[in-house]
Amino acid sequence: MDHALIVDLKNKMAKCLQVVQDDLGTIRTGRATPALVENVLILAYEGTQTLRLREMATITTEGPKMLIVSPYDLSTIRDIERGIGSANLGFTGSTDGNIIRIVLPPLTSERREEFIKLAHTKLEGGRVMIRQIRHETMNRLKKMTDDKEIGEDEKKRLEKEIQEVTDEMIAEIEGLRERKEKELREI
Repeated sequence: MDHALIVDLKNKMAKCLQVVQDDLGTIRTGRATPALVENVLILAYEGTQTLRLREMATITTEGPKMLIVSPYDLSTIRDIERGIGSANLGFTGSTDGNIIRIVLPPLTSERREEFIKLAHTKLEGGRVMIRQIRHETMNRLKKMTDDKEIGEDEKKRLEKEIQEVTDEMIAEIEGLRERKEKELREI
């Protein structure tokens, strides 16, 4: 059974990895995904509320280059269209009856390279967060040893386990990098 310190470490690192994955999902690839627009803030109901698009509409894909936004409340369709346009995402929506169609223009090679650099920056931030969590856990382990809560043998075993978990998470981040880069290089 894992020590409470290791369980806590794994939970924190898993949350960190989820943050990195969510962050990467916002980077546009050549393919349409709802994650591109779901967090766009929309000023709705005559400016009385600011909501995320995913709270106001269903977002689906129609083919590799088109998103369909179906508002729950049709009175907000103009607000949603305006919000998408003002989000500076490089595309706009057009109303087609009760839905908004968003056609994604093809990415230029320069834009792809910019997105790859952005992905690398976000992933490096994830690596830093993982290492910070490792550092904090090692400090807690040292304090536990100093307070005589655990012995030297247990400390060495836990240090090794902490490093193994850290290496696994860094490898996960590396896998995310490879997949995102492959997606971005696809034409």
